[in-house]
Amino acid sequence: MEQVRDLIVPIQRIEFGIPITYEDQPDLHNVTEFYRKGAGEFWVAEMDGAVVGSIALMDIGNQQSVLRKMFVREAYRGREHGIASLLLQHLIAHAESVNFSEIILGTTSAFRAAHRFYEKAGFQRIDEDNLPTNFPRLAVDTIFYRLPLVEKQEMPS
Repeated sequence: MEQVRDLIVPIQRIEFGIPITYEDQPDLHNVTEFYRKGAGEFWVAEMDGAVVGSIALMDIGNQQSVLRKMFVREAYRGREHGIASLLLQHLIAHAESVNFSEIILGTTSAFRAAHRFYEKAGFQRIDEDNLPTNFPRLAVDTIFYRLPLVEKQEMPS
C-alpha cells in the first residue's frame, strides 16, 4: 500500500495544498477494513508496474455507496491515457452489478477539474442537507455529488 500512499498524499498536500497527512487517513492504513466491507472495493491503475491511479467504493448500507480516493498521477491525467474514465467506469459497473441504487461523493472546492469530470459522467451536485444520514463526511468535503443508478428490470417470464 506504500504505492497508494505515495500516489495520494502528494496530490493532496503538494498539488492542492490540503493540510492532510497519511496518518490523518486511517482508511489508507487498512484498505480491507474500510473499503472491502459489504460490496465495497478498492482498485488501482498500474502502468509499467507503478500505481498511477486509485478509486474506492464504500458500502454504507441501504443500497448506497460512496466514491472515495479517486486520484490519478498528474502525468497520467487526461484523455490521452483515459485512466480516470476507466477507473470510474469500472467502479460504476461494479456498483450496478451489486445493485447499489446510487453513488455519492464529497470533494473539496480545490478539485475543480474533478467537479467537471464528475458532472460529465452524470453526477449531479447536491446540497449537504440532502446527504443520507449514514454518509461518512470528511472534514475537507464541501461539495457533494450523487449519481443515481438504474435498477435492473426483471425480465418477464
